Amino acid sequence: MHGSLQHLAPVINQTHRGGTLRLAFVSAVVSLVVSFAAAAAPIPLYNIYRAEDGFTNVGISIAVVAYAIGTIAALLGLGRLSNHLGRRLTAIISLSLVLLGCVLLLNVHDIVTLLVGRLLVGLGTGSASSNLTSYIVDAAPSRPEWLASVASSQGPMLGLTVGVIASGALVQFGPWPRDLIYLVCIGFLLLSAALIAISPETATPTPGAWRSLLPRVSVPARARHLLPVAAAVFLATWATGGFYQAFVPALVEDQLHTRSPLILGLVFAAYMTLSVLGAPMGGRFTSAQAQRVGMILFLAGMIGLCTAVAASTLVLFIIATIVAGAGQGIAISAAARGLLHGSTPAERAPIFSAIYLICYGGAAFPSLISGQLSNTFSLPQIALGYGGLAVVATLFTVVGARNPHTDKTGSSTCDSSNATGSSNSERSHENGRRPCRQDR
Repeated sequence: MHGSLQHLAPVINQTHRGGTLRLAFVSAVVSLVVSFAAAAAPIPLYNIYRAEDGFTNVGISIAVVAYAIGTIAALLGLGRLSNHLGRRLTAIISLSLVLLGCVLLLNVHDIVTLLVGRLLVGLGTGSASSNLTSYIVDAAPSRPEWLASVASSQGPMLGLTVGVIASGALVQFGPWPRDLIYLVCIGFLLLSAALIAISPETATPTPGAWRSLLPRVSVPARARHLLPVAAAVFLATWATGGFYQAFVPALVEDQLHTRSPLILGLVFAAYMTLSVLGAPMGGRFTSAQAQRVGMILFLAGMIGLCTAVAASTLVLFIIATIVAGAGQGIAISAAARGLLHGSTPAERAPIFSAIYLICYGGAAFPSLISGQLSNTFSLPQIALGYGGLAVVATLFTVVGARNPHTDKTGSSTCDSSNATGSSNSERSHENGRRPCRQDR
């Protein structure tokens, strides 16, 4: 009997550990989604700010830039902090920054308040982009293989979708249209912090927290050949996300002739929802193939979007938005999967910092430039500029996409392009087998 209990103890411990890791995974995913839901909350309010407080398209675009600057600053300064303080503490810090931004946004009547509030939310989501996503990857189940990359890369998209729809509905139908959505976000942020507090730690804290605040973004040498194409994917798709935040509120009202905050929220959500649903589809292909397929779909959607704006057709605009969103979901998750392939826990936070630094740079700088150009060019012309960026990024991806092709020691291998589940090359890295041929 004593021997049987001894054999049973490891099984019980393993089961308990699996349960606590599932709690950590769920808590981290919920926190990431809630953080980005709060980030999307102001979007349906932008037209109210324009009408009631005299905000301009330039001011709204600068608010997008302020959010991106906060995010970039957090990625550069806080991206590796979770390796030293642990995932839980840094997750709670991230949620607290977002909460503080929401409190400030409860009283927006001038552009400075909006900018500072968006800056704080950007700091929080920037920290979450690295720390919470690393927590997700640490705690994710081993099956299905694509779950960690999809949850970490598409959690922000899901959060933006939920946040913008909820905000549009509450602004249009709820009491206190300028305040209620922020109060709801504050409640969910507090709930998320409580979930994180009772979840297990997945990273062993190490010395050097102060040194980690010095900006450093790194991608392992074995993945650097993937970075140029991944950067093109992130830049083009997130630039378009910035376009949706900065200009679609005015475009929907002025060009597509609807003032409904809920319709505005649904238009923005159409771009994000299909991104989330499109991401698992990329798991059927190798990372290179999925990036090509995704960017071709993204370009088709952008062409449809420009056509819909020129023709002032809301239905076509929504359809094109859905196609572009599905394409970006496939492409982004595939690019992230390639960069994360074979990474160690200590490497994940710096890799995510690099990924989101490129993403938010793609959202910020085109928004800053196009915001200034909006004084000279019309909204349809600005949309054409984003379409041109999509053309360039798609061509670069189609020509240059690669799969991971080095093992953990850095030696070169070949890539298989078998499009069933994860690629054979990616599986053979994990199993120690050498794949058969290279996919270029």
